[in-house]
Amino acid sequence: MLAVLILAVFALALALFKLHAYRRQMVEMARILEETPAESNLALTVETGGEPARRLCRAVNRRLEKGRQLRQETLSRERELRHTMACISHDIRTPLAGAMGYLQLLEEEPEQGEEYLKIIGRRLGELDGLLDELFLYTRLQSGSLPLKCKMTAVLPPLYDALAEFYLQLETAGIEPRLRFDREDISFYADKEALGRIYRNLIANAIRHGRGDLSISVTESGVCFANLIENGPVPDPGRIFDRLYQGNPARNNGGAGLGLTIVRELMEQMDGKASARIENGELLIELGFSGGMAAEQGGSAD
Repeated sequence: MLAVLILAVFALALALFKLHAYRRQMVEMARILEETPAESNLALTVETGGEPARRLCRAVNRRLEKGRQLRQETLSRERELRHTMACISHDIRTPLAGAMGYLQLLEEEPEQGEEYLKIIGRRLGELDGLLDELFLYTRLQSGSLPLKCKMTAVLPPLYDALAEFYLQLETAGIEPRLRFDREDISFYADKEALGRIYRNLIANAIRHGRGDLSISVTESGVCFANLIENGPVPDPGRIFDRLYQGNPARNNGGAGLGLTIVRELMEQMDGKASARIENGELLIELGFSGGMAAEQGGSAD
């Protein structure tokens, strides 16, 4: 009987010791969490044995690491947002300042009114284009631009885009060379989005390319190709990144969102936009998720 009592007392003492050790470990973990800065990389450790304590420690460390990653992502987004706003503010301010400058000249030299008004109109047109680009990108990022995708004829919106840029292409000395396998090629796309993609790619070729613009339409997709302008060679792996400029001088107009919008629209249509450089030419290829409705007995708009 005495032996049993001694064993019971010993077991109780052991349990109390373990309970005290667990309590001390919990208090120490709480102290570390309270005193350690949120940005610290410190991880908790367990001095007491037992799977429950180790499991709790692993769970807390995973949560701490996830919190650190979220903070780093937030800081990165904040830096990117500040950079974006600075770049866009610069791009918006340039045509606005130009228009205001010519308004002042118009007051001082009214006899040059017709010429100055044309310049002011061009500057305000540039500003309108920048704001439209920014608004579209914002809607794409927020998911507030629903696309109505269906089998869509590829060539009609391309003809419309080329006609819209006729004067700019002629002024830049660029002659579009259009090649296609057949006229009834169709892809799964939103017609308005497809037209916007074409316009952005044509504008990019005018701003940053040289020589004629080659546009190939095949059953596998659409490819825009033109010679790279003299100067820094763009990085095909970054060309669709927001605000990326192959020319650091940023003197060719645009807010650096045109190709980013191309990629976003293609991805929302379950397609893909890619770029590569070949024989001094920049090739931007559009790949769609489905095509050739005419062969499948379907219809396309």
